[in-house]
Formats: sequence, C-alpha cells, structure tokens
Amino acid sequence: MQDVDFVKADLSRTEHQRAVLDLIDAYSCDPMGDGKPLASDVRARLVDGLREHPTTLIILAFKSGEPVGVAVCFRGFSTFAARPLLNIHDLNVLPAYRGLGIGRGLIAAVEAKARELDCCKLSLEVQENNQRARRTYAASGFMQAQYESKAGNVLFLTKRLERPALSFDLDGAEGGGEGGGVD
Repeated sequence: MQDVDFVKADLSRTEHQRAVLDLIDAYSCDPMGDGKPLASDVRARLVDGLREHPTTLIILAFKSGEPVGVAVCFRGFSTFAARPLLNIHDLNVLPAYRGLGIGRGLIAAVEAKARELDCCKLSLEVQENNQRARRTYAASGFMQAQYESKAGNVLFLTKRLERPALSFDLDGAEGGGEGGGVD
C-alpha cells in the first residue's frame, strides 16, 4: 500500500481523538454500521470512554497523512487457553479508500499487536450480508468459530441493556440501599 501508515492511536493527541471520532461516526453512518450518525452524547463520551477502558487498542490508517481507516479492539481472555485474546470490535475504511488493501493492512497491524501481547486468537463479528468485509476477513484467515464439531458452529448473540434507573453493586445490593439480594 503506497502512502499508508498504520499507527497505534494515542488518545492524548487531539488529531488521533478527532480521527477516531470521525472514522467511527462514518462507520455508524454506513449501511453496514448503524445507518445513522453517532448521537451527540455518544460523540461527547466516546474518546474518554475509550481512554478509560483498560483494554482498548486502536489502530489508525493514514493515507498521505489523512485518516482513512480504524480498528477499535479490546483485549479479552480465553479461559480455555489461559491467554489473552484480542477482539476487533469496529473495523472501518472510508468508502473512497476501500479496495486498496487498507482493511487487510489494519487486520495485519492488529494481528502483529496481538502476537506481541501473546494472544491466542483474534475475534470479530460481521453482519451476515456484509460480503465485502467477509471476503476481507476470510482472506486474512478468519472463519466461523467451532470449538467441538459435535457442538456445531458458534453463534454471536447480544442482549441490549438500557441504562437502569437503579444501579447494583457486584454483591447484588441495590445502589444507595442496605442489604437487598438477588433472586
């Protein structure tokens, strides 16, 4: 890739903060993202939230000095391997720069960092109908997970949680009160 640099984001740098916000917003606007811009309150909290999250790793792609791609990753832990893993939570290349190998370059940079961290695997999720991304991931060695053939393929499930009216501590007590158990 000519004139493309892949760098670990430094969220103390204003230009990296702006690049992350703009690239994630562009991803959110994409039909394969959320189909709409990030909400203003999300934009206001995003950089601080990423900075405060202890396992955040972000790789930025710059072409001729302009931010054109991002991989937002979070380190996890595999209990079966007793080693860390790295999840690619968001991967986006601006539409005008797709097809130039920047997505594969971001994945390669993430993989290099994962190996440096002694991770046992990379993981990601992709929409079933995002054929372009699925081809890129397959070309980079990703496949649908299967741990035991008799158990079948792994499915990625989610459950959205709204912000609760009450908070709970880790012992199950309602925030602000004494006692209170979990049924």
